[in-house]
Amino acid sequence: MAVTGKRLYRQEGVTEQMSKYKGIIFDLDGTLLNTIEDIGDSMNGVLETFNLPIYSYEEYKKKIGGGFRKLTLNSFPEKIDEETIDKALDMLYKNYDRRYLNKTRPYESIDNLLNSLVEEGIKLGVNSNKKDEYTKSLIEKFFKTIPFVKVYGERNGIPNKPDPATALEIAQLMNFNPEEVLFIGDSNTDIVTAKNAHMDSVGVLWGFRNREELCKYGASYIVSNCEEILYIVEGGNLTF
Repeated sequence: MAVTGKRLYRQEGVTEQMSKYKGIIFDLDGTLLNTIEDIGDSMNGVLETFNLPIYSYEEYKKKIGGGFRKLTLNSFPEKIDEETIDKALDMLYKNYDRRYLNKTRPYESIDNLLNSLVEEGIKLGVNSNKKDEYTKSLIEKFFKTIPFVKVYGERNGIPNKPDPATALEIAQLMNFNPEEVLFIGDSNTDIVTAKNAHMDSVGVLWGFRNREELCKYGASYIVSNCEEILYIVEGGNLTF
């Protein structure tokens, strides 16, 4: 596939070895799916119950990424005790159960990207900090025909990203070395996960964080559209 007029950004000091990628692990929220409105509405419902100020969707983009427990802690204006955290978290899950399919949609061209990668023989996986059942349900809803090797969300006994345990498990299930797998996400959590797993990373600009954050944490590549991901996988020459 030829991509014209596209500008790709690769961090300085990263060796060009693009053709080696045989597998890709995707983050979910902010990468494959725009989930911010359903998450924000669910958390705001909790805050309203506690008579606390609510936040905009843009504000929530900076609060999510570490799982719902961390989102709860980030959303309360002051430090709260464990009992309150547990109560608020339980409310958040109940709210999200009712809302998580209301406004969530794939980002533009994601379907085409995934189908193109499958056609090229690239193995695919998902590593999210969203609860495992939500992660699997959303993938089944929106990407039912995509043969992901494995889809993992937050699981009991397994540390969340940026711990590399799940990413490495998916790479092993793909039968690839970590260096052969590309990790794609939209936040510092994803970039650090990739580093910890000894994988190259792609930071996407259509998600919940910005170029400054992705650069700061050392994304191997930064892209603004799905075509650029195909360009990287197919070994296109990068411009600086």
